[in-house]
Amino acid sequence: MDAEQDAHFQLMKRLLVIIPLSTILILLILCIVLGVNLYEAKRELRELRDSAAPAMAMSQTSGDGESGVYTAAGVDEVRHGQSDADGDVPETGGGERKVYLTFDDGPSGNTGEILDILAEYDVKATFFVVGKEEERYQPLYKRIVEEGHTLAMHSYSHKYNEIYQSKESFVEDLTKLQEFLYNTTGVWCRYCRFPGGSSNTVSRVDMHELIAYLEEQDMSYFDWNIVSGDASSTYISADAIVRNCTANLQNYQEAVILMHDASDKNSTVEALPRLIERIQAMEDTKILPITDDTEAIHHISND
Repeated sequence: MDAEQDAHFQLMKRLLVIIPLSTILILLILCIVLGVNLYEAKRELRELRDSAAPAMAMSQTSGDGESGVYTAAGVDEVRHGQSDADGDVPETGGGERKVYLTFDDGPSGNTGEILDILAEYDVKATFFVVGKEEERYQPLYKRIVEEGHTLAMHSYSHKYNEIYQSKESFVEDLTKLQEFLYNTTGVWCRYCRFPGGSSNTVSRVDMHELIAYLEEQDMSYFDWNIVSGDASSTYISADAIVRNCTANLQNYQEAVILMHDASDKNSTVEALPRLIERIQAMEDTKILPITDDTEAIHHISND
């Protein structure tokens, strides 16, 4: 009996070791399988988002515009995404292609890195900024100017419901930004971009009236003809941004690319070096900042 009891005891000891180890091994295998499935699901979701992002950026037409972060609220992208005012693909003609990298909504926590990348590639861009009086942003306004980029106006508040309430509210907001930028940088800005573009559908004021005001004040406005897709509130990868920005560049002799300078637009920062390299590799193509010599892209006619 003693030998039989000892054998039984040894068996029980082995089972006490084997059963927990087997359980752990099974759980580990299950975790690996679930992890692989989760990774694949996330990858497929990213691919779906990337493929849908351009369409979402072009079709999104709602939003209150009060958050201070750009959305595509009220913008009729169909009118200007790939064509001119008559709906035809513009003639590229001959000569040098000019590409303008433009960033809306800054400065932000990403502005410094954007400026670092532009400096690394010796590229000048255009920043359509808003009014941010916090001390941490003041050096960024100055750095934009000091490093040879074009400082331009996007609106002080970026609150659609206030800016487009009346002509007077638009003028008040723009004047406040113009004076703020002058006091901060010494630059009296004359270039601007309407929040939502000149073809936005949220303005309670006839946009032609606001355009006429800008002309009276010797100011110029600039829309865009290439959409990066980073205006979407959903995730978009850096690869998708590069594709969106370069897919139709050959159709334009003057290409104005819309991007965003915001703290949550890390994909835009990640895409920027590759985008610049792709453009610089194109024949007879230059990246330039907006100046008086730039042919303005307008979504609606000035008439």
